[in-house]
Amino acid sequence: MHELFLHSRYMAPVVVGIADKRNSSLTGLLIGVTIREMRGLAGYFSSRTVIYGGPLIDPYAPDRREILHMMLGSLISQVRNHSIFIQFRNFSSQAAVLNDFESDGFYLRDRLNLILDTSSRETVINNMSESRWRQVRKGLGIRRTGDQAIRRSDEVDGQFAKIIRPESITQVRAFYDILYDLYKYKVKKPLPSWEFFEQFYRISIEGKLGVILLVQYQEKIIGGILAPVTPGKTIYEWYVCGLDQQYKGVYPSVLATWAALDYAVKNNIPNFDFMGVGIPEREYGVRDFKARFGGELVNYGRFARINNKAFYAVAELGYNFLSLIKKI
Repeated sequence: MHELFLHSRYMAPVVVGIADKRNSSLTGLLIGVTIREMRGLAGYFSSRTVIYGGPLIDPYAPDRREILHMMLGSLISQVRNHSIFIQFRNFSSQAAVLNDFESDGFYLRDRLNLILDTSSRETVINNMSESRWRQVRKGLGIRRTGDQAIRRSDEVDGQFAKIIRPESITQVRAFYDILYDLYKYKVKKPLPSWEFFEQFYRISIEGKLGVILLVQYQEKIIGGILAPVTPGKTIYEWYVCGLDQQYKGVYPSVLATWAALDYAVKNNIPNFDFMGVGIPEREYGVRDFKARFGGELVNYGRFARINNKAFYAVAELGYNFLSLIKKI
């Protein structure tokens, strides 16, 4: 992750390490990223520091609470003048350290997520709705439930999509272009620069960090997913897209998520993490789409700390204004 952030435009990695004085062994580690949408003063209004799933603390350290406070203090000192707010995107329950975070100026915001059991192919299929599994079969030409190897003979005529690993940077760029349009016209949220996806691809080729899987139909890339992986533990849906309107009978967005689920099963990764499905009691169409894959709904929340309240208020006002303008 550090290498990815280091070589991506408008991103700067943030690292905090805590060592034991007695033997210099590492007892705590925190890696995050400070993100801006542009350079200069204007970029400061979009600046935020994000930590995905951290911090990590030696479970056998006797002074774990002290280590946590040292890391949080060091983090705040590093980024308080470079980002408007700090956010921890929790991958598990942090109830045990809630008071510790609050004492350092963080507060917990509710955020829902879906975690899927990918311990076996049968489990994945059984947890999906019948309509979702039917879309997967139809899009890929799977003829019999639970048997992806048996496909209809007319696949050779280009009637069905297939899941591929990118064979060139050009295919990754095609995936990025679909994502770019999706985020610009529909999601209306910032998307990392092309360099981020290019760097992720180059690292993934070396067997590190994760995987990019693409949906190909009649030799054209029509969807895909960028998925970080914690080997033997979890695969994450970070960025996913598909040309659903143009290819309604192929279901590229469904197939992109299925690609990661299938990858998890084949590589002994027991969990799939959707990385967020919105705020409780607030309508969110994406949540409905993802829920049809099954899974356990959890609320691990996100810790947030505002470093500059005045600038945060201005930035939030500007963001809401721009979102309104895009809808007009």
